[in-house]
Amino acid sequence: MNTTTRYVILAVFLIIGLHSILSFTHEEYGRATSISNIKAQLPWSAGSTLEEIPDKYYIAPEHNVTQPRRANATILMLARNSDADSAVKSVRELEDKFNRKYKYPWVFLNEEPFSEEFKKRISNVASGEVHFGLVPHDHWFQPDWIDEEKATAARKKMEDDHIIYGGSLSYRNMCRFNSGFFYRNPILQNYRWYWRVEPDVHFHCEIDYDPFLYMEENDKVYGFTITMYEYLATIPTLWDTVQKFIKENPQYLAPENAVNYLSDDGGKSFNLCHFWSNFEIADMNFWRGEAYSKFFDYLDATGGFYYERWGDAPVHSIAVSLFARKNQIHFFDDIGYEHNPYTHCPRGAGKWEKGKCSCNPDRSFDYDGYSCMKQWDRIQ
Repeated sequence: MNTTTRYVILAVFLIIGLHSILSFTHEEYGRATSISNIKAQLPWSAGSTLEEIPDKYYIAPEHNVTQPRRANATILMLARNSDADSAVKSVRELEDKFNRKYKYPWVFLNEEPFSEEFKKRISNVASGEVHFGLVPHDHWFQPDWIDEEKATAARKKMEDDHIIYGGSLSYRNMCRFNSGFFYRNPILQNYRWYWRVEPDVHFHCEIDYDPFLYMEENDKVYGFTITMYEYLATIPTLWDTVQKFIKENPQYLAPENAVNYLSDDGGKSFNLCHFWSNFEIADMNFWRGEAYSKFFDYLDATGGFYYERWGDAPVHSIAVSLFARKNQIHFFDDIGYEHNPYTHCPRGAGKWEKGKCSCNPDRSFDYDGYSCMKQWDRIQ
């Protein structure tokens, strides 16, 4: 084989490899090409920019604690009756790893009334109070002013292009609800903080401190475990819309914000990085505030949740990165978390051992080629 032939073969393999990373079908969503042994190539060293949780937030051994101090917080799950099996598993794991020590209340929301079976099974594994709420019709369903012919055409095109949930109206309803309505639910008016949990997620480490109190006492507004790229095809006009809002409302931009996590060119373009919102520990007063309220209403008025497929993850991420200071956003490295197919496993020195974690830190999504952790670390 001559030299020219070898170069041609190499070029073909490189093109195929690049295509496999950039071209995701419906079935491939979430299965980004894993890059093993990538740690040494990254611009940060493990644990170099991680914020430590002070010892005072850790509780004493359980038999010495009668009533741990708690924040005004709840653990929140959006679920359907058909999710009972997977919802119980998520509740059981978070109870075992965290909430049996603190007994925070749970809130479950559904666009239909919960069945007695669902309520009985959940109440059997949850500690403390459990509340089951109904999502108001106007908070869930597509509003009447949406051009249904235009929305139907958009869904059909995305479905033809094999974009995940591209043809789903219910998924769009959920994204819009999680973006602008969940914190308005009557039950949640009683709380300031929430921890979002989804059915069929896993927690791999003991959590012996209270994340809510840590955030409250350290002026945090948003916490995450996984960050990744969004599909441009689902949000083609979102960043343009954001830029128009900022141009009209520059007063809402926070000093020392995290725009350089979202953008590699100072805000001219969106690099598609966002926090994976199936895990969130956050301050609902931020969503209820003037900046985010006007921001959501502005986005909603364009119809982008239905004419495209705007997700709550990029919407939340963009808002908190622009309207909060970057030091108000916290990476919960010590919470081992899995939402198939991705897992975050603690990478900070001693955290895996301290949490008695069952996950493999060498397989943590932090080091995957589809992760945005390097952009997050860059701004710290």
